[in-house]
Amino acid sequence: MSGRMTSIIKKSQWVYLLGLAGCNGCDIEIIASVCARLDPERLGVKIVSSPRHADILLVNGTVNKKLKKPLKEIYDQMAEPKLVVAVGSCAISNGPFRECYNMACRVDEVVPVSIYVPGCPPRPHAILYGIKKAIDMVK
Repeated sequence: MSGRMTSIIKKSQWVYLLGLAGCNGCDIEIIASVCARLDPERLGVKIVSSPRHADILLVNGTVNKKLKKPLKEIYDQMAEPKLVVAVGSCAISNGPFRECYNMACRVDEVVPVSIYVPGCPPRPHAILYGIKKAIDMVK
């Protein structure tokens, strides 16, 4: 592959969205952050439907006992360099579900998290800022 083509590929970051168990408040804000109004493509962000094509894993929700293994498998499917952005207080600390009987752990106890976006739920601009910080880490 020519040098010019490789530089074009490195400028565009592909993001895979993974919603775990949670209240879906973060899901709504994530959808708002990737809509045309905020235009994430100006940052080079493209949402993909397979983790095999993704550079960044955007995770929200809590990790319960049934989702611990699939989260690790999805992370392992990603190619290097791979980054994880944990969105919302559920992904960061299990939020209001912390004391539930079926909660296993936080996201960072299963996969290494690069960027934390706090909030319950975080604003769409904060989510885009977290993705932008992850893109800057790749570059």
